[in-house]
Amino acid sequence: MATPLLGAEGLHLEFPTKVVFDSLTLGIEEGDRIGIVGRNGDGKSSLLGMLAGRIEPQAGRVTRRGGVRFGVLAQGDELDPESTVGHEIVGDRPEHEWAGDPEIRDVISGLVADIPWDARIGGLSGGQRRRVALAALLVGEWDLIALDEPTNHLDVEGIAWLADHVKRRWAKNSGGLLVITHDRWFLDEVCTETWEVHDGIVEPFEGGYAAYVLQRVERDRIAATMESKRQNLMRKELAWLRRGAPARTSKPKFRIEAANQLIADVPPVRNPIELQRLAVARLGKQVVDLEEVGVRFGEREVLREITWRIGPGERTGILGANGAGKSTLLGLVCGTVAATSGKVKRGKTVRIGMLDQQFSQLADIGGDRVREVLAETKTTFTIDGKDHTPAQLLERLGFAREHLSARVDDLSGGQKRRLQLLMLLLSEPNLIVLDEPTNDVDSDMLAAMEDLLDSWPGTLIVVSHDRYLLERVTDQQYAVLDGRLRHVPGGVDEYLALRAAHVAAHENPTSASSSSSAAETQEGLSGAELRAAQKELSALERRLEKLGTTIEKVHNEMAAHDQGDYEGLAKHTARLRELEDEVTETEERWLELSEQLG
Repeated sequence: MATPLLGAEGLHLEFPTKVVFDSLTLGIEEGDRIGIVGRNGDGKSSLLGMLAGRIEPQAGRVTRRGGVRFGVLAQGDELDPESTVGHEIVGDRPEHEWAGDPEIRDVISGLVADIPWDARIGGLSGGQRRRVALAALLVGEWDLIALDEPTNHLDVEGIAWLADHVKRRWAKNSGGLLVITHDRWFLDEVCTETWEVHDGIVEPFEGGYAAYVLQRVERDRIAATMESKRQNLMRKELAWLRRGAPARTSKPKFRIEAANQLIADVPPVRNPIELQRLAVARLGKQVVDLEEVGVRFGEREVLREITWRIGPGERTGILGANGAGKSTLLGLVCGTVAATSGKVKRGKTVRIGMLDQQFSQLADIGGDRVREVLAETKTTFTIDGKDHTPAQLLERLGFAREHLSARVDDLSGGQKRRLQLLMLLLSEPNLIVLDEPTNDVDSDMLAAMEDLLDSWPGTLIVVSHDRYLLERVTDQQYAVLDGRLRHVPGGVDEYLALRAAHVAAHENPTSASSSSSAAETQEGLSGAELRAAQKELSALERRLEKLGTTIEKVHNEMAAHDQGDYEGLAKHTARLRELEDEVTETEERWLELSEQLG
């Protein structure tokens, strides 16, 4: 029988204008890894605050098992601005004590390796402070940990490290985790249960994000609610999880037949051929070409020898560590950064729209009411063959009608992000650049945003640490590594492997010498051998793309197949296994050649 860690009974919380929870009862047991999801403003942080004892409810009580150590990462930190990074993380402990602890060393290298140990907290950026606060929490001994948006300010590597740390931190069926995050990959990777906060209640679902989506769709279907827009959107999300991301399909602990019935009439999320045809019609064949481009700021070389031909209708995700040069690369594409070497060519018909992190599109309309902003916009937007007015589009993005009278400056971060995306789409660009678009938004908003982008016929470039979003809205990924741009057919997993190898090579002399050997290998190839290797590499990349298309086709056939025909399903499954084995072999050969070619 599971051992309880914490319980809450009859919690009532209200603010002057709103009852947040009326009579809330729930519990956390040993081994629970709980993800908390819900719309911004529905009470996720308030729930965490009550459970942690930082917010006092008007009624009810929270009890902990005796001796339970509860560590909390809130949205704001309590670090001393005059203290140093090292003191905030390990306190006054002697160096030999903490440096000899492999778990503490792992936290430090995973989160703050790039921050000077003696730096003053007051001199750090917001993102650095956040990582120091997280590291300070994780080096402690806790039976239960609550994390409020821990993935903010972490890059893809940091998020992967945190997921791995949480999974290794406690033995099976011991310890407890509560986490609020809009990072759906993290929820899927870590959580065994999902709590949805909505309408003053907390509704539990078994499993991570993929399982939650399946149950939520089925719940809405059974209840036959009026939320048809929401239901259809989540069915589309489920269709993608079942067909487009095979690795996730085994996670929900429910009948796969039920999932297939729910999505039987849902088409694939995108029709890439039709979208590309429309994109060529709007853009022509040239979008932006970068030829042997380099960028220097003073003595520092940020990017070098970048050749990238961006085609009409391409949907590309850009990966890279913080400071690798991703924003500089976007600046080259958009024309806000000048190349110091090489050439940048833009097609004559290209119209660029950029969603940045500073809400620059809203800077000149801060005093206007949202309704006035919409009234000035006559453009309509077509989704699945139907025209939508700006107001309908904003509502589809989850913008409440009562906020239409609010001034733009008075909107919350999430509401501003919705309005910013709306104005971007209505400006009718044919090349959209999204720079960290997931900031300030919840998972429902992300699903709505992805739904809109599915039917948008143009070229899309996305920089994001949210790997779920990257996999969902882009069809190919590139990485900025050591100042160069590199195609990564294996997506985020391949990028993380390359980054780990790169870091190891710079930290370990033995690895560095083996890297030198790889470079010498390339130098030792004759001209003919080099051309042959490059030709084979290109052929392998085309083969991987073709295999991906074939695998998607087989998944679609399985989804549409009669679930009672076990023999037919077994044939499909065997075919999938063959294709996936071929992908593995092709990727291994691709990596081998990549290492030879440097």
